[in-house]
Amino acid sequence: MTASFTLTEWMQQRQARIEQALSDAIPKTQGTTLSSESLLEAMRYSTLNGGKRLRALLVYATGEALGCSLSNLDAPASAVELIHAYSLVHDDMPAMDNDDLRRGQPTCHKAYGEATALLVGDALQSLAFEIITRQTIQPQQQVTMIQTLATSAGAWGMAGGQAIDLESVGKQLNLSQLQAMHELKTGALIQASIKLGALTSAQIQDETIEKLDQFALCIGLAFQVHDDVLDVISDTDTLGKAQGADIALNKPTYPSLLGLEAARQKAIDLIDKAVAILDDLPYDTRALSTLAQFVVQRTH
Repeated sequence: MTASFTLTEWMQQRQARIEQALSDAIPKTQGTTLSSESLLEAMRYSTLNGGKRLRALLVYATGEALGCSLSNLDAPASAVELIHAYSLVHDDMPAMDNDDLRRGQPTCHKAYGEATALLVGDALQSLAFEIITRQTIQPQQQVTMIQTLATSAGAWGMAGGQAIDLESVGKQLNLSQLQAMHELKTGALIQASIKLGALTSAQIQDETIEKLDQFALCIGLAFQVHDDVLDVISDTDTLGKAQGADIALNKPTYPSLLGLEAARQKAIDLIDKAVAILDDLPYDTRALSTLAQFVVQRTH
């Protein structure tokens, strides 16, 4: 990283890089003989439709701070984005949140049908793990990375949190229950993003991983708290999805439990704590620090 670090420039460069990596990972449909053209088209539609790419950015920021090359970080950055994309496709479906819009355009099941949307999610999830196995790193690193991603996406991570979310509709959760749910549903994949970036370094120390895990826990929860706030104060055009969806589904949220201003302050406090953790690390963590601030400054 240069001495005069600018988040906007760094983000734009890394976002362009991950877009190209994801496009390369999913073959274009024209003339393919390897798979269904409609499935590949729907996979590209659901993956290459914009978005902040925050999880990929966290992979890059962590790995770069530890001296990893961008070429070695492309695979884990792509993998977490593919898991995230699959989760959104399934989350939008009628059996889950039944959303019509995602990033300002029709959701996958609206554009391609429910059966194709199910297969898109399945295929994107499988592709995420396949991409990690293509890396030219030590086998033990690959195994640990695959285990990290699998745990964060499964019953003890994102999928488990989504299940609790569905079970909680119309119920009254207390603050600790709400936090536990979001640490799984949203936080687990954000934690995995940071850990995958760290694991790309062959010399990573356990103490460093522990501190990065603490940092990730804070920003993962802050991300969800701010998401809940945006669902109240933003609008559909800005969000790219239906505003007030959580309220309409009678889901427990941080503003409903704490009040809007207290929820905003909680997100800020979590980011302050996260940045303080980075101060203890002997690395250039400017990208991670500014990304943490971005979590509570974003408008969608």
